[in-house]
Amino acid sequence: MLFIEAPAFTRNLPSYLTDDEYRRLQAILMANPEAGVVMPQTGGFRKCRWPDPRRGKGTRGGLRIIYYWFPDDSQIWLMTIYGKNEIEDLTAAQKRALKIAIDTERRARAIRPRPMRRRMR
Repeated sequence: MLFIEAPAFTRNLPSYLTDDEYRRLQAILMANPEAGVVMPQTGGFRKCRWPDPRRGKGTRGGLRIIYYWFPDDSQIWLMTIYGKNEIEDLTAAQKRALKIAIDTERRARAIRPRPMRRRMR
C-alpha cells in the first residue's frame, strides 16, 4: 500500500501524531482501507476517527483523518488531519473542493497512455 500525503496533511501531522502513532494509523488503514465512513458529497472521501493522545480523547472526541482509497492502485491519499474540537465537520465548499480534486484525478487515471501496439508487416 502506498500512502500519499497532501501538503495539509504533512504540515499538520506532527502536531497530532508521533511517528509510532502514525505507523499504527497506516497499519490499520492497510489492514482495512474502508475503516473510515464515506463522507457524502465528497466523491468517496472517507473520514476516520482516531484517538487524540495529546488531549486524552478517544475516537469519539479525538482526531479526524480525511483520506481517499484507490483500490486498483493500492494507494491511500491522506488529505488532512484535525481535532474534532477544532472543526466539527467540513463545510460544503471544502467537500466540493475534495470532490473536484478526486474527480480530476479519476479522469486523469482513466486516460493514462496505453502501450503502443506494433503492427505486423
